[in-house]
Amino acid sequence: MIKVLVVDDDFMVAKVHSGYVARVPGFEVVAAAHTGTDAIHAVDELRPDLVLLDIYLPDIDGLSVLRQLRAHPTADPDVIMITAARDLEAVRGAIRGGALHYLIKPFSFEALRDQLENFRSLHDKLGELPANAPAAQHDVDRLFGNRTRRTTPPKGLTNETSDIVERILREATAAGGDLSATECAEASEISRVSARKYLEHFADTGRAEVRLRYGGTGRPERRYRWSG
Repeated sequence: MIKVLVVDDDFMVAKVHSGYVARVPGFEVVAAAHTGTDAIHAVDELRPDLVLLDIYLPDIDGLSVLRQLRAHPTADPDVIMITAARDLEAVRGAIRGGALHYLIKPFSFEALRDQLENFRSLHDKLGELPANAPAAQHDVDRLFGNRTRRTTPPKGLTNETSDIVERILREATAAGGDLSATECAEASEISRVSARKYLEHFADTGRAEVRLRYGGTGRPERRYRWSG
């Protein structure tokens, strides 16, 4: 089991986030802390694998907690920031501090589940590498790519339809071709507008390539190939 520490000054929010974590197989919440000081002590005592860390805490802010965790001589958990802070300085501070991701509250269960599953994949891949052997570039690419890629469809799109569109796009690419939104809509039996949204989502997350096909008049046609 992957051990998770939830840190949030609001007791009810911490309870909700703990419930989210408990719904994802392979994860367990070992404690909830409501101050930065308590979070640091909990890391010392419980040695969690992952900390869900709020920025707005009553004693020391979450970014300071993050820096202290990174300077810790023995305990060094991975951290996902979970916060209402939207300013770019906070985001930069999280990146500089080595946070794996930054979730802006309020967020859905699906958004957190996506990040937990990405973390588990990263955790598993690190475990597959020999401890004392040098890493090859393709190993590093897999690990860093796993940290940054988001796969959950945005609001308004469903995982089920996303899977259907992905399968159709994969099949077209495997056959050496590509798809337009219109062709994808016909194959998946959804509207062209919806097909375009899913295809653009794949492109935005780096799992599809977009090529422009120029015709005689009008806008060029956007053609999609799977690359994930």
